[in-house]
Amino acid sequence: MFRDSLFGGIRRPSFDMATLLFSDLNSIVNVVSLILSSENILISKLRKKLLNFVTFVETNCKSHEMSFHETIGIKTVLVIGTVLRVCLLLYGDWQDRTQIVKYTDVDYYVFTDAAEFITKGQSPYLRPTYRYTPLLAWLLQPNITLTPLFGKIIFIFCDIITGYLIYLLCISQKVQEKVAVICSCLWLLNPVPATVSSRGNAESIMAVLVLLSLKLVQENKVVLAAVIYATSVHVKIYPAVYALQIYLYLKPESFKVGSGNSVSKLTDDLWPNKRKCIFVCVAGGTFLALTGTFYYWYGWDFLHETYLYHLTRRDIRHNFSVYFYMLYLTMVTEHTLVIGLLSFIPQLILMVTFSIKYRQETALCWFLNTFVFVTFNKVCTSQYFLWYLSILPVVIPKLYMSYSKATTAAICWISSQGLWLLFAYYLEFEGQPTFLYIWIAGVLFFLVNIWIMAIIIESYKPNHISHVKKIK
Repeated sequence: MFRDSLFGGIRRPSFDMATLLFSDLNSIVNVVSLILSSENILISKLRKKLLNFVTFVETNCKSHEMSFHETIGIKTVLVIGTVLRVCLLLYGDWQDRTQIVKYTDVDYYVFTDAAEFITKGQSPYLRPTYRYTPLLAWLLQPNITLTPLFGKIIFIFCDIITGYLIYLLCISQKVQEKVAVICSCLWLLNPVPATVSSRGNAESIMAVLVLLSLKLVQENKVVLAAVIYATSVHVKIYPAVYALQIYLYLKPESFKVGSGNSVSKLTDDLWPNKRKCIFVCVAGGTFLALTGTFYYWYGWDFLHETYLYHLTRRDIRHNFSVYFYMLYLTMVTEHTLVIGLLSFIPQLILMVTFSIKYRQETALCWFLNTFVFVTFNKVCTSQYFLWYLSILPVVIPKLYMSYSKATTAAICWISSQGLWLLFAYYLEFEGQPTFLYIWIAGVLFFLVNIWIMAIIIESYKPNHISHVKKIK
């Protein structure tokens, strides 16, 4: 029988498990080093440092005969996560130089081309398909002047900071140290975000901005929270879905919990106070300053490519959205724009509902709003999943859920994606007309997501930390 703790009930791996982990890490380092073996002095030094680290930790385990949880602290997990991403970075560089199929994300080449225009004093929007804030192109100028790997290093660094922010947010919920470490492992040792960042996708920057905003809001650091939050909305507009919850969450400094029905409490939360006004003014001012500056420099191209394009975007070839087939069939009709705008209505209703109902549970509300935004969006690609997966580990300690249900949910989520990808493969690479099957798989994936959202809401217990139902 498992114990009544989400993580405490998991059987601790023995020393053999820890040894196996570091043995695998040692193998990874050796394989990557073998692939990259050359006269490169930097790679040789890096290989030695990685092997020294693995040897040190493995020796430490043996000498103290510690269990896995006692051995692995947050510093060790951060180092392992960094090693994993550096190995993927070096492997990706080798694959790009020697193989036909490239490891690097195509968007990374777009970022780099836009950065090159910046270095020449030109607009990044001269690069077709660059639909991001100019800040990204400005940040990646060293891709041109220093090394093409600079941007990937920045993204990997942000990926590691994301894992550490998850740890800090869990600690702030007063969970046990080992629970916070395990939650951070769900990101730091997860091959999906590690691969995404090492391929040159910029989603890790958004993860840092969102989690940092979450942390600052919960700590009532209003001015700094407003600046970071406004910056996140400027970089990608989707964090705007947290605005209502933040407004309702901010209480006066002398706030005392009072009695009254839910309507009167909501009325009180809607009423302006000093913190709300400061947040709105600072966030609004920061966003307008960034937007106004870049509009002055780059004009309409900036507004259209960064913001307006995403409101009318239609992607009919690699899209998990439940609206996929309808938009595909109506792509040449005059009602396409109207249909696309109507698709926002279910999102809006659910996000407003969650922002009101869970206004005191910031992490849960942000997760649900992000989950709804992605699941119900008219465009839904794989990288969007990272938007809510980065917040999920912060919610997990308060889920009162059995291991069997959690495992079933994970298997269903992965399997339904796999089915969609199977039909997408036949469309993209075999040229077969599988649009209908892709849509059916998308509907299944949509239903699985709705079920997962329902069980998370059902299992969330704000007054319980890391509890599960007993399993016999």
